[in-house]
Amino acid sequence: MTTETILSVFLGVGLAASVGFRVFLPLFALSLASYFNIWELNNSWEWIGSLAAVVTLGVATLVELFAYFIPWIDNLLDSFAVPLAAIAGTAVMVSTVANLDPVVTWSLAIIAGGGTATAIKGAGATTRLASTATTGGLANPVVATIETGTAVAVTAASIFAPILAAVLVIIILVIIFSIYRKLRPKSN
Repeated sequence: MTTETILSVFLGVGLAASVGFRVFLPLFALSLASYFNIWELNNSWEWIGSLAAVVTLGVATLVELFAYFIPWIDNLLDSFAVPLAAIAGTAVMVSTVANLDPVVTWSLAIIAGGGTATAIKGAGATTRLASTATTGGLANPVVATIETGTAVAVTAASIFAPILAAVLVIIILVIIFSIYRKLRPKSN
């Protein structure tokens, strides 16, 4: 495996994790990165770097960001965003992975891309639901701010420092699974 291939996998995993926090933000950032020739996408995914895609994903990102700051609307969004995260996480992996056999690319995309995005989005949706139940939605903007900040940080790291992004993804997943283990009912 070449360095380019490894970095493209790290880019894809980092963006997939970011999709778990905000579905459109990492896609918009990838679109900008492609548009400004920072990252080259696979041939069949070059459309993501078009001006039309940049504008469309930019508008979708703004709508998504603001909608998550409205209690109850954020929970409604999560019901759509969990399956969308799986699709978007898979898509960012497929669009970024370079120089691998299509079977390996799609396997990585589905497992690492879609799986990572879904795990993070599911944890976020659960956190927001708990916040809504315990605070009547008053703490949800705090959750939205943390998620958006994390999405921005991991997305930026993915594009400009993919190795750092991979480390951040591992840390995020370890935190999510350790919290899950602590909250899981003990079996006797």
